[in-house]
Amino acid sequence: MINDEAAHFSIDEEDREAGLREIRVQNFKEILDLIQQNEARNSGRLLDVGCAHGWFLEEAASRYSVLGVEPDSQVFMRTAAKGLPVRKGYFPEALEPDEQFHAIVFNDVFEHIPDVHAITAVCHQRLVPGGLLVLNLPNSKGFFYRLSKLFARLGWAGPFERLWQKGFPSPHVHYFNSANLTDLVSRHGFALVKRAELPSIRAKGMLSRMRFDKSASSWSVWVQYLGIMAVLPLTRLFPSDVLVCLYRRE
Repeated sequence: MINDEAAHFSIDEEDREAGLREIRVQNFKEILDLIQQNEARNSGRLLDVGCAHGWFLEEAASRYSVLGVEPDSQVFMRTAAKGLPVRKGYFPEALEPDEQFHAIVFNDVFEHIPDVHAITAVCHQRLVPGGLLVLNLPNSKGFFYRLSKLFARLGWAGPFERLWQKGFPSPHVHYFNSANLTDLVSRHGFALVKRAELPSIRAKGMLSRMRFDKSASSWSVWVQYLGIMAVLPLTRLFPSDVLVCLYRRE
């Protein structure tokens, strides 16, 4: 479905890129700092699975030998046109048989993968001993997830379906928190070394971020946008909707 033209028609990719870039780039810088703080080598090969527009690759290129993998044909072409080292396809099929890495990063990708157990096992195979698996993903303990779930129970399902990216080319099929994520990953030879939360929203770019879903009505977008702006100062008092966990290959 990720390359289904009908599904892509529901997304304005320019609004999506404009809305996400600000917060993603800032969060990526913090994730790279976390990697370096927990990786003695501070160099080597880094794989970005589902690298999308290549923002993480751009940030990491000064510190690591980077490679991106992107299955979405349209996004891949835009990223490759920048001259970034990216391969079209899915992980691990897009890799060479014996390729290994010092860090494998999933930025807002892991929750889209149906068989997360199989993928985690492959990550163990593809990492060098002591290598890091970095999972940056939505948090089911987060403020907006819990709030939208409450709205859904009260009869307004729109925000909850939006968080699950219902009708998008690649919807979410899982939602994790640090406990159940660590339980899953530890079954495949990994140990948690760092857990952190990052900002899930910033005022700049928020309206464009919400507009990229063409299927949403204008009134719904504005209601949600104004509601988010109103509660934005309060979100710092609650768990963030963005969770980052670093795991070491044992």
